[in-house]
Amino acid sequence: MNAELLIMFTLDCDRAYLYAHPERELTPDETQRYEEALARRATGVPAQYITGHQEFWGLDLILSPAVLIPRPETEHVVEAVLELISSLGSKQSQEQDQRSRTGVPASHDLRIADVGTGSGAIALALAKELPTAEIHATDISAAALEVARANAARHELTSRIKFHLADLLGALPAPSFDIVVSNPPYVSDSEEESVQLEVRKFEPRHAVFAGPTGLEVIERLIPQAREALRPGGWLVFEISGTIADRVRSLLSAWDEVAIRNDLQGIARVAVARKINP
Repeated sequence: MNAELLIMFTLDCDRAYLYAHPERELTPDETQRYEEALARRATGVPAQYITGHQEFWGLDLILSPAVLIPRPETEHVVEAVLELISSLGSKQSQEQDQRSRTGVPASHDLRIADVGTGSGAIALALAKELPTAEIHATDISAAALEVARANAARHELTSRIKFHLADLLGALPAPSFDIVVSNPPYVSDSEEESVQLEVRKFEPRHAVFAGPTGLEVIERLIPQAREALRPGGWLVFEISGTIADRVRSLLSAWDEVAIRNDLQGIARVAVARKINP
C-alpha cells in the first residue's frame, strides 16, 4: 500500500489512473522522484508526510508533520456525533412545529466545538455532513491551525468553520455549545514503547502523548466542556481501551455515559451528556 501511495504521488495521479495504465513507464525524472520517496519511507517517515495527503471521511486532506495523521478509527467519533444529532433532529422538528403554531422562535442553531483540531479532520467532516451547523475549531499549535485552514479552503468550508488558537476550550464563550468533540492526546508516557516507531519519531508528540497517566488532557477537557456546553449538551471524544474505565469514572457526574467500541472491539469513543441544572 505504501508503494502504491508513493507511485501515485510520483505520477500525481489517482488509483483509478494507476490501475487503468499498468503499462505506464516512469521517466528518468519520475524514477528519481520515486526513489527519493522510497528512501525517505525507508527511514521511517510516514507515507502521508511524504505525499502530504491523507483521506478522512471521503475528504482529501493536506498534511504536514505539524499535525497528527488522521486515522480511520477517528471516523467513529464523527459517526457518534452524527448519531446524536440525528436524535436531536427529532426534538428540533418538534420545536419548529411549535414555532409554526405559536410564532415562538426556535431555541438556537446547532453549535459544535472541535477541540485540538489538528488537520481539521473532524471539523471538516462535520461541516460536510451538517451544512447548517456553526463549527468552532481550536488548537494550541499555530502551525496545525495553518494546515486546518488550508484544508478548509481546499474544500470550500472556510466560511463554515471558525478557527481559534487556544488551549482546549479556553478561548470560546460558555455556555454556548450543543456538542464538544475532540480527539485529544490520550497515550501515557509508560506506553511509549508500544506505540509504532514512526509515530513516536515523526508525529507531533504533544498530539499523541498526554503525560504519565494518559489522562492529563482529558482531565482538563471534561470540566472545560461542562462549562462550554449548554444544559443537555454532549461531549464526544476519542479514547483507548487502556483508559476506558478511568474515563468512565471521570464522567461520573455526567448523564447517559457510554463507551463505544471500534470495529475491532476496542474501546474508542466516550460519549456523555451534561446534566441539566
